[in-house]
Amino acid sequence: MSTISANGVHVLVFPYPAQGHILSMLDFTHQLALRGLTITILVTPKNLPILNPLLSTHPSIQTLVFPFPPHPSIPSGVENVRDIGNHGNIPIISALSKLHDQIIQWFKSHPSPPVVLISDFFLGWTENLAHQIGIPRIVFYPCGAFSMAVVRHLWLNFESITSSVGVVNFSDLPRSPSFVWHHLPSVFRRCRDNSSDQDSLVVRWSIAANSKSWGAVFNTFDALEGEYLEWWKKKMGHGRVFAIGPLNLIGVPEKVGRGDVYLQSADGRSSSLQWLDGWPDGSVLYVCFGSQKFLKKAQMEALAIGLEGSGVRFIWVVKQLTAQQVDEGYGSVPDGFEDRVSGRGLVVKGWAPQVAILNHRAVGGFLCHCGGNAMLEAIEAGVMILGWPMEADQYMNERLLVDYIGAGVRVCEGPETVPDPTALAKTIGESMRGDTIRMEMAKQLRNKAFEAVNVGGTSTKDIDGLLRELAQLK
Repeated sequence: MSTISANGVHVLVFPYPAQGHILSMLDFTHQLALRGLTITILVTPKNLPILNPLLSTHPSIQTLVFPFPPHPSIPSGVENVRDIGNHGNIPIISALSKLHDQIIQWFKSHPSPPVVLISDFFLGWTENLAHQIGIPRIVFYPCGAFSMAVVRHLWLNFESITSSVGVVNFSDLPRSPSFVWHHLPSVFRRCRDNSSDQDSLVVRWSIAANSKSWGAVFNTFDALEGEYLEWWKKKMGHGRVFAIGPLNLIGVPEKVGRGDVYLQSADGRSSSLQWLDGWPDGSVLYVCFGSQKFLKKAQMEALAIGLEGSGVRFIWVVKQLTAQQVDEGYGSVPDGFEDRVSGRGLVVKGWAPQVAILNHRAVGGFLCHCGGNAMLEAIEAGVMILGWPMEADQYMNERLLVDYIGAGVRVCEGPETVPDPTALAKTIGESMRGDTIRMEMAKQLRNKAFEAVNVGGTSTKDIDGLLRELAQLK
C-alpha cells in the first residue's frame, strides 16, 4: 500500500445506479478510503444496500441519500438499471439530473463541504454543477480507455454521425478503427434517432460535458490500453488521466452482489466447482451472457447444437425465464440437451459463482457478450474470450481483445444474430483444443494485470498520482 495520504480531503462520490458502474466505483472508493480521504457517497434509497460491504469495511464513510426523482418512463420503485434493462439508461440519466438543486443546497449548508466531486461518466451533467459550486470534478469511467475514446468521439461529433452513414470512421484514434452503425452504443443510437426528445437532449449534453472534466479515472491498466490512455492525455490537454484497474483485483472485501450467489454442497463448495475438479487444466469452456442479456429461442438452440457438436467440455449458465419472457420469444435449453451432453457438459440454471469458475484451473475459455466486467474478469483469470458482443461497449471490448491484443476469438456478433451451429461448433472446438497462442496471450495478460496493481505497478502509481493531486486541493 502507498504511503501517500490525502487525509482530510473531502470527496463527494456519485456512482451511476447500474451494476457494472456502481460496483467498480465502490472498489475505487475503497482505495480512496484506505488512503485516509473523507468520503461522502450520494445514492438513492434502493441503492443503499449495495454499499453495505464498503460501509462495513469503512464505517467512517458518510452517505447522502436523496429520493429518486420521479420520471414518466420509469416505473415507481425502480432506481437501478438492472430493474428496467438497458433501455432505461436515458430516462434514469435524465431523472437523476433533477437532483442538481438539492446537491447544491446540501453543499452550501455543509460545515466542511467536499473539495472535489467524483462522478460516473453517465452523470456528466455534474460537470456544470461542480463548476457552479467552484470545485473540480473527476469523471469516472468504469470501462476501458478505447471504448470510451469511441464514446467521446461520438458525442462530440453528434450532429455529423447518423444512421445513414453506414460505417463510422474513427481516424483520430490509434489504429483508426471503424464500426458499423448498429455496433455503436445503443444509448448514442437512441439519442441520435430521437435528438429533439427532452431526455435525449439531457443525455447528449451530459455525456459531452465529460470532455471538460478536471481529471479522468479509468478501470483499466497501461499494458492493456496504454496507447489509448496517451490519446486521452493529449485530448484533455493535461496529465490528470489515471488508469487504476483492474479494480476487481483491489476491490471491496467480500464483494456481495457480484453474482457469486449459488447453491452450495455439504462441504461448502458449489457443485459447479466440484464438477470442474474432475477435468484437466484449461479444458473447459465457461458460457455466460451476464445478468441482463437473454437469448431468443433460435439463438439458444443454435448455441446448444454448437456446444454439443464441438466435443468440448463446458459449463453453461442459463437464466430462468418468466412466463412473459417465454411469450416474447426468449428461449431456454432445448429438451433432451442435458441428457445428450451428460458427462462433459453442465447446465447451471440461475446464478453461478462466475469469478470462482473463471479462476478454476480447468477453465480455459469464456464464451460471453464482452461486457466490461466480463472482459476484466476473463483477463484477471487468464482465460481466452470467445466473443459474442451485442450492445453498449461490447463491440469495442471485443475489437480490443480479439483483434488488437490477440487474447480472444470472435464467434458471433449481434443481439438478434442466430449463429450457424456447424461453424460455431468448429470455432469452439478449434479455439479450445488448438489455439494455444491466444490462450498463452490471455495468460500473459493476466500476469500484466496483477503486475499493474502490485506495489510499483502502473495502476498503483496512478492511484498515488491521483492522491498527490487530491492532496493539493485541501
